[in-house]
Amino acid sequence: MTSRRLEPLPGRPGRPRTVTFTFDGRRMTGVAGEPIASALHAGGVTVLSRSFKYHRPRGLHCMAGSCPSCAMRVDGVPGVATCETPLRGGETIAVRGPGDEVL
Repeated sequence: MTSRRLEPLPGRPGRPRTVTFTFDGRRMTGVAGEPIASALHAGGVTVLSRSFKYHRPRGLHCMAGSCPSCAMRVDGVPGVATCETPLRGGETIAVRGPGDEVL
């Protein structure tokens, strides 16, 4: 993994299952079951979206699905709250999809 990820707690049975996913064409790894936004942050991705009006970068904010900061396109479905969606492995994640225009 990376230095941004916490080590597993001692005494816990089994090791976390590492899975792969694709983010904007890059192959990345994460732990199965963790939120997608956490896996991206551990992989060094700090900008998850941009504000509508001024296109300012947005990163992790509430981690409760209450804000639009982590909304991304997951497997072609737009507007998925990645802070609440568990990582399964094999997902294709994108900040914007085809046809999404920048105003």
